[in-house]
Amino acid sequence: MTFAFLAALAAAPFTATDLVSLARVSDPQVSPDGRFVAYVLRETDLEANRGRSDLWLADLDAPGAAPRRLTRDPANDTSPRWAPDGRAIFFLSARSGSSQVWRLPLAGGDAAAVTSLPQDVDSFKVSPVGDRLVFSMAVKPPSKAGEAALEQDKGNGQLYDKLFVRHWDTWADGSRSHLFSARLEAGRLADTPIDLSASLDGDVPSKPFGGDEEYAISPDGKRVVFSLRVAGRTEPWSTNFDLYEIGIDGGAMRNLTAANPAWDTRPVFLANGDLAWLAMERPGFESDRFHVVLRSAQSGVARPLTLAWDRSVADLGASRDGKHLLATADDMGQHALFAIDPASGKVRKLIGEGQVDGFAPARGGTVFAWANLAAPADLWYLRDGGKPVQLTRANGALLAARSMGAFEQFSFPGWNDETVHGYVMKPANFDPARKYPIAFLVHGGPQSSFANGWGYRWNPQAYAGRGYAVVFIDFHGSTGYGQAFTDSISGDWGGKPFVDLQKGLAAALAKYDWLDGERACSLGASYGGYMQNWIAGNWPDRFRCIVNHDGIFDNRAMYYSTEELWFPEWEFGGPYYTHPDLYGKWDPSRFVGKWRTPMLVIHGGKDYRVPDTQGLSTFTALQRRGIESRLLYFPDENHWVLKPRNSLQWHAVVLDWLDAHLRQ
Repeated sequence: MTFAFLAALAAAPFTATDLVSLARVSDPQVSPDGRFVAYVLRETDLEANRGRSDLWLADLDAPGAAPRRLTRDPANDTSPRWAPDGRAIFFLSARSGSSQVWRLPLAGGDAAAVTSLPQDVDSFKVSPVGDRLVFSMAVKPPSKAGEAALEQDKGNGQLYDKLFVRHWDTWADGSRSHLFSARLEAGRLADTPIDLSASLDGDVPSKPFGGDEEYAISPDGKRVVFSLRVAGRTEPWSTNFDLYEIGIDGGAMRNLTAANPAWDTRPVFLANGDLAWLAMERPGFESDRFHVVLRSAQSGVARPLTLAWDRSVADLGASRDGKHLLATADDMGQHALFAIDPASGKVRKLIGEGQVDGFAPARGGTVFAWANLAAPADLWYLRDGGKPVQLTRANGALLAARSMGAFEQFSFPGWNDETVHGYVMKPANFDPARKYPIAFLVHGGPQSSFANGWGYRWNPQAYAGRGYAVVFIDFHGSTGYGQAFTDSISGDWGGKPFVDLQKGLAAALAKYDWLDGERACSLGASYGGYMQNWIAGNWPDRFRCIVNHDGIFDNRAMYYSTEELWFPEWEFGGPYYTHPDLYGKWDPSRFVGKWRTPMLVIHGGKDYRVPDTQGLSTFTALQRRGIESRLLYFPDENHWVLKPRNSLQWHAVVLDWLDAHLRQ
C-alpha cells in the first residue's frame, strides 16, 4: 500500500464551505511582449459576505514561479488591460468610491486614477495605439413631459410607458449604457468624452451580462465596432442585435449587419483589418447556433465562415499573429477551445476536454483558464504543438487536502433511441462494496449542458463530498451535440427531455451497480426546477424527494410576468394568447392532483426571470395537498444564489433535505 493511497484515504471530503471559499481565477490578459499574463483572482470574505478581487501577474517564461500580486485594496480590482507599450496595466476599481479606470505602472509606484467621471465606468478598452480609451457608462435621458410634475407631487411612484420595466434583478431607471471615447495623455483622460452611441436607443454593452467583448477597436486605432439592439417597444421580444461602425473620435455611423434580422455580436479584428463576429440566423431564438462571419477589410464583403461546423461558438478571439481565430464551444459534454482558419473556415481542436472559461493569445500559443468536474479553473499555457503547462494553483493547498468524487461520461439510447450522454460521479472516499443514494441533477437553460466543468451553484462535488452518488443527463435540448439536438426541446418541454431523464437514470442504474435506485432525489433549477414540477405530476413514485429552485409552476402566469418575452415565445410558438394550447400542454400546474413526492422549494425575491410567485404557487400547491414540503426564500437573491452566506445556507438546507429522505 503506497503512501499516496494512504493519504487519499485520509483526505477529508470536499464540502460546501470549501466550494464557497475557493479562490476564482479569471480574465487572463497577455502582455504585448508575450512574457506575462495578468489575471483576476477573486477571494471570498465570509465575514463581509462578499467576494473581493485583486490583480495578479504570472511569468510565461517561468511557469513554475509563484505569481506576483499586483493590487491589494479593499475595493474590487478587475478587468486588467495592458497599455500597448507593456509598461502599465489599466484596470477597473471602486477604490475612489465609484467604478473608475485606473493605471498601474509595472516599473514601480502606486496606481493612479485615469478617469474621474460622474457615473460608474462599467467596461473599457485601450486603443491598440494607446492614444484613446473607449469605455461604457450609464446615461439617463432627458426628462419627459409630466415627469417634473410627478417629482413635484413628492410621491415615489415610477412611471413606465414600455416593457423591460424590470430585467433580471433590477427595475428600470430609464438609463442606457452608452459607449464613449476620450483621448489619453500622460495616463489620464485629456478631453471631454465623446458619446459614440448617443444616436441609438439601446445598451452597449447589452444588459445584464454584456461586457467589453461586445465592442472592438480596429488595429490602427481609428474605428470602433459595437453590438447593439435598438430598443423601441420590441426590445423584450427581439434578439436583433446589429454591429455598428463609427470613427473612434465620432462621425458618421453605419450598420454593418442590417441585412440580418437575428443576433450579431462579439466583433474581433484580425491584424490585417478583417472583421470577424458571431451571428445567428433565426430571429427571436436566443439559443440559435452562433456561427462565425468574416468581413474583408479590402472589399467590405462579408461571408459565413463556419456554417459547416455544427457547433455554437461561445467566445471568439484572434491569435497573436492574426493568422487564425480562437473560439470556445460546447462539444460532446466538454467546453472546448478551437482554432479556426480565416481563409477556409477549417476548425482545429486545441483543448478538447474540460471547460475552457477564458483565453488570451500568447507568444507562440494560448493562455486559457481551464477547469473540469474535479477542479476549479486555473491558468494554463499551451504552446503551439506542445502540451498545456499549468501556470497557477490558486487552490492547491485546499484541494490537496480533499478527496474528490471521480466522474465518468456515459451514453445510452434516449428518446427515439437517439444517443444521449450523461455523467455519473462517485461519492468521495468511494467504497466499491457499498451502494450509494443518488442526487439526480437536472440542468437549466434548457439549452445548456451539465458538462465536464466547474460551477459554484450546482456543483456535483458538493453532493459527492456528502456521500452521494451524482447522475446528470444532457437530455434533448442540451448544447454541444449539434444544433438539431438543441432545437429538439422547443415546443416539447415535457416530452423528449423527460424521456431522456427516465431512460438516463435507468441506464446509469444498469451500468453502475454501486448506485442505489431505491434511494434517489431529483434536483434542478430554472428549467431544471420546471422539470421537478413536471416529474412531481408525471413520475410521482420514482424519487423519495425533490428539490425545486426557481422552477416554473404555471406557464400562463409565467408568460405574463417574466421579462425576456422572446424566450417563451420561441419555446411555445408565440405569445400565450395566440398559442394557449401548447403552453397548456406543458404546464406543470395541470398535474398537481397527482403530486405526492416531498419537495423543497427555493426561490429568490429578485428573480424577475422566473418571478417568485412561481415558487410561492408551488409551495401553496404542496401545502394545500398535504405533501411534506418546505420553502427557502432569499429576498436579496436573483435567479442565482450569489452571496457567500446565502450559498452556505442553501447547501445546508438542501443537503439536510436529502439526508432526511435518503439516509434511511
